[in-house]
Amino acid sequence: MDATGQAQAVASGQVSARELVDHTIERIERLNPELNAIIWSDPEAARAAADGQLPDGPFTGVPFLIKDIGATQAGLPSWLGNQALKAAGIRRDTDTELGARMRRAGLITVGKTNLPEVGSVPTTQPLSCGPTANPWDRTRSPAGSSGGSAAAVASGMVAMAHANDGGGSTRLPAAWCGLVGLKTTRGLVPNPENTSRLVSELVVTKTIRDTARFLDAVAGPVDTDLYHATVPATPFADQLDGTESPKRIAMITDGGPWPVDPACVEAVEATARLLEELGHHVEPVGSEVLLGPESLVNGRLWQSGIAHRVDALGEVLGRPLTEDEVEPYNWAAAQRGLTMPAPEYLAAVDAQQLWSKSVIEWASGWDLLLTPTAGTPPMRTEDLWPPEGTPWKIGPTYGTIGAFTLPFNVTGQPAISLPLHRSADDLPVGIQLVAAMGQDGLLLSLAADLERAAPWIDHYPID
Repeated sequence: MDATGQAQAVASGQVSARELVDHTIERIERLNPELNAIIWSDPEAARAAADGQLPDGPFTGVPFLIKDIGATQAGLPSWLGNQALKAAGIRRDTDTELGARMRRAGLITVGKTNLPEVGSVPTTQPLSCGPTANPWDRTRSPAGSSGGSAAAVASGMVAMAHANDGGGSTRLPAAWCGLVGLKTTRGLVPNPENTSRLVSELVVTKTIRDTARFLDAVAGPVDTDLYHATVPATPFADQLDGTESPKRIAMITDGGPWPVDPACVEAVEATARLLEELGHHVEPVGSEVLLGPESLVNGRLWQSGIAHRVDALGEVLGRPLTEDEVEPYNWAAAQRGLTMPAPEYLAAVDAQQLWSKSVIEWASGWDLLLTPTAGTPPMRTEDLWPPEGTPWKIGPTYGTIGAFTLPFNVTGQPAISLPLHRSADDLPVGIQLVAAMGQDGLLLSLAADLERAAPWIDHYPID
């Protein structure tokens, strides 16, 4: 069952919230020792919540997991993948706005999921908590940074889990674990503690209806949000009956400076054929605007962002972190980020905004864009460790993985990864659809069409 099905079963009396929670705890205890998707859980608190008076929401009684960064709830650990914060036992004192909305939706939090330190890289193997395994192949990564959440959903520990996306961190794990991952229009989901233009909070799920219903439950900015987007009058869950007219779709398979695995190209081309069968027009286009030289400014600012995140860890602890308390890749990136003078940083921000404007204007020539989600199928975890002594040399590998996702964090456009393809060795390969600002409903509607045409709900790894 997806989360919607579980909620319906609870509402009808077919199953109790306590039975769902007990089933979830059993699966976690059986599967997590091998997958390491969940880094903290409180079974008794979850059972007590299930036995108590739950809010009347769209997911009342459904077990849920929260990623250990971004949105959270009072009393939960807040380690952010860092060994020093874990050793200090840092916990959150209050709900974030999104965490409170999760409670009001009726979800029962069972635990927190693994992520790379400060969510900075596209693989989940932090030194603080150890690597998470991909349920489809335990030797491979579930990607990152929402890798723990994706592994938990793909393995059936829960039907839906919290994720967030600052460079592909929802979409990439969805692609590598065979799930649905939506990055919404910037400002659609509340995040008043965040000042980055990049980050979007939501979930990874098994079905489009779960994604749409969760978005309906949490959408709408608060006054203190830096970015605000308008919530449509028609609920997202009511926009899944099909697109009203044929759409013009640009297909991009050229990674520019980044190599693209043939399996990822094949996935996009197969999706293009399916879209044409559904009556849409798909046109191959180049990636010059999206991935050309001007896009390199995003990478320069990324390192400054890591420096800021490392400093923020120190603010939580009340002292600066030392080199041995930060992972080598993040420490190296932060040191490089610190070398950018303020005037150069602001000039780069200006250049990034001009690049973003050019991408949005270019993309407006079509209704949607179609790309690979990741530049490669799931990679082996051992191949994603930064080289000892020269951790920055893993950068091109990370760039290959996330080349098609980061641009839309910068532009703010909604983008979704769908599990429409398998590699020759039966590993998930995701495709990405991108819409114009505010067109999340169109994106979900077309995704629902594809889900009906090529169902994936019965594709899951065997325990």
